[in-house]
Amino acid sequence: MRVKAVYPGSFDPVTFGHIDLIRRGAAMFSEVVVGVADNPRKAHLFTMEERVAFLRQATAGMANVSVMGFTSLLVEFARSVDARVIIKGLRAVSDFEYEMQMSLINRRLAAGVETVFMMPSEEYLFVSSSVVKEVASLLGDVSSMAPDFIGSALRERLLSAGGE
Repeated sequence: MRVKAVYPGSFDPVTFGHIDLIRRGAAMFSEVVVGVADNPRKAHLFTMEERVAFLRQATAGMANVSVMGFTSLLVEFARSVDARVIIKGLRAVSDFEYEMQMSLINRRLAAGVETVFMMPSEEYLFVSSSVVKEVASLLGDVSSMAPDFIGSALRERLLSAGGE
């Protein structure tokens, strides 16, 4: 049976934890669509177009993975790409409480779309986009948390923001 999944997030920026879940999701499902959310209530460091481009670069070798931006409700995006599964990453118990509530809301809005929870590999449990941005803002090395092109983009963005 062919089952398409959506892995949504803001990915601001993409980390090795995200890439780990994408790779593992791609092994479980026939296709994974990485959905880059553009939430106007969030202050993103990178534009949606930049985040989509970063994810395309990060997933370039994964044949059954595609990347798209979206601005709608997650379940509407899932329906628009004919996905029956939403992949959500959990790093801590606090993530579970929020994600469980969201999965129940999503189930109410779209009964045919299920949520699958996945934990990142142990080496990425502590990695988040916020941590990567924080370390980079203090000129720390993020090479163990995100691809090199992300470290470069962060340095460039943070340096240009600091010079304004």
